[in-house]
Amino acid sequence: MTMNKILVIGNLGSDPEMRYTPNGNAVTSFSVATNRRYRTADGETREETEWFRVNAWNRLGETCNQYLQRGSKVYVEGTLTSDAYLANDGQPRASLDIRATEVRFLDSRNSSSVSNPSDTYPANAQRRESGQSSQVSDQDGEEFDDLPW
Repeated sequence: MTMNKILVIGNLGSDPEMRYTPNGNAVTSFSVATNRRYRTADGETREETEWFRVNAWNRLGETCNQYLQRGSKVYVEGTLTSDAYLANDGQPRASLDIRATEVRFLDSRNSSSVSNPSDTYPANAQRRESGQSSQVSDQDGEEFDDLPW
């Protein structure tokens, strides 16, 4: 048995960017920053920031593009993918990206500005009570557990 799964909770470093493939599939890309604080052997407190590039496809990508913005707090679950490329200086580099299968919007519901949610989500989508996170999943294409507000 093998497994490729990554979970990240962090904040968006920039607004999402959505584009379409030649077949018409939507893909939204955004970066997520996580912070780690630790104390060195000398007692000095340090903080490190790790950046993750996230790609959300199809309906999940469209939803992320619509509701996320720079600074949004998110939970991202997905698979880790790698890509080799040549940098501008000609040196070979590798990029590790997350292909999102689930994204939860962790900001408060008051931060969303949605005028008519029934225009965007299926009729069977459910609202969560105040204080709970919102979840959108791309496992079966357009399956949604919740509204993002």
